[in-house]
Amino acid sequence: MIERLVVLGATGDLSGRFLMPALAALRAAGHLGDGFRLTGASRQDWTDEEFREWITEWLDRHDGGIQAGVRQAVVRSAHYQRADVTDPESVRAVVAGDEPVALYLALPPALFPRVVSALRSAGLPPGSRIALEKPFGEDLDSARELNALLAELVPEQAVFRVDHFLAMTTVQNVLGSRLANRVLEPLWNSTHIAEVEIVWDESLALEGRAGYYDHVGALKDMVQNHLLQVFCLVAMEPPVTLGERDLRDRKVDVLRSVRLLTEYDVVHRTRRARYAEGRIGGHDVPSYIDEEGVDPRRGTETFAEVELELDSWRWAGTTFRLRSGKGLGTDRKEVAVKFRAVPHLPFRHSGEVAPNVLRFGLEPEGLTLDLMGTGSRSGHLTELELSAGMEPAELPPYGRLLLDVLRGDPALSIRGDEAEEAWRVLTPVLTAWERNLVPLEEYPAGSDGPAPRDPYAPGPLPREALLHEETALPTEPGDGGS
Repeated sequence: MIERLVVLGATGDLSGRFLMPALAALRAAGHLGDGFRLTGASRQDWTDEEFREWITEWLDRHDGGIQAGVRQAVVRSAHYQRADVTDPESVRAVVAGDEPVALYLALPPALFPRVVSALRSAGLPPGSRIALEKPFGEDLDSARELNALLAELVPEQAVFRVDHFLAMTTVQNVLGSRLANRVLEPLWNSTHIAEVEIVWDESLALEGRAGYYDHVGALKDMVQNHLLQVFCLVAMEPPVTLGERDLRDRKVDVLRSVRLLTEYDVVHRTRRARYAEGRIGGHDVPSYIDEEGVDPRRGTETFAEVELELDSWRWAGTTFRLRSGKGLGTDRKEVAVKFRAVPHLPFRHSGEVAPNVLRFGLEPEGLTLDLMGTGSRSGHLTELELSAGMEPAELPPYGRLLLDVLRGDPALSIRGDEAEEAWRVLTPVLTAWERNLVPLEEYPAGSDGPAPRDPYAPGPLPREALLHEETALPTEPGDGGS
């Protein structure tokens, strides 16, 4: 286990909000000993003491009830070095030494290529590992280029492309529910499941994040990484083991089996929108384009929805709907598995029967099953709900991921080919949206999102495009977008 963690960009929000509390959780659980050392590097001209005071302030803000002894141990382990993380000589001084280091790039993703190039020139101690936050690249081509740079720095087994959704308790429980229960696995296919919704709707609006979000949008910020990762766990074939090779091979199989969207598909099976002014929780919210730092000319979406289908024995005929939106009236963060109706109802007064739905709550965590049963009146059906809470996890998601980096277990990180396949799946959507083939709708802040589509309304595609429905962008895994 590596005992030295180097955080580049150590004075940023990600480091304070997530990494420092994660280290405290690891120390409290006994995973970090007195030999552990933390080196923070950033542009600020700080001393060790100033960095330690900063860590203390963030840990004091944390609501996890960190014990004083744990806080002191984390603070004592910390040292600081001023560095230009894109300069080889500067980063060489940070990583100098004979023992391996675990590097965490808590930096804007746009800096990753320059930082990795600097690290390659500087050189790392043998056995070192590197962790990067999402999004991994800005498109398929940039993801391939970043993978090539990383391959020159460390072996693939030492690269941790972090997605904290994979360490969430309920996301892990998707696997547990599927693979450990005989009552579910025989039903986990298109014969019994009509559709799966993977949703991350939040009432939170932009909240001052324009510097990042206005360059990314909902599709790249949430769908391309977090939601596609959950999608892989829901749809993959049972792996032989949960080891890194078996688990990640099956996830890549899912992405490779996704039927690429044609232009016609993108128009009729994807949506994009942004919130207009409204009210959320009794507070006035300005329209997205009026938020500070937003450039309306970018046409950034705050709501994205994509419907996917898989060309596989298990899932042919099932729709997977991935959706994420900001500034909505209510939070809805779940995986909803909707089963098909029974072939015959013998009840005299059944009326409209709601489908059985198995819901994995992502935040708050929980498990719910919507069923139908007989009510107090003979021959009448009523809706039932079975629910179960989740035991608190020993570690927060970032604690689990940091422990995996220090121990060298990449099972919950994203492999290089998987990152590229995820971009390949959404390349047709990005290409069509850039060409404005899908209108950018609006919805009032505090609403349920854009209004439902009129199923009889004509599609916005020109006639020439409708005559070429089989044109996919791209047509093969190795092709780029048009």
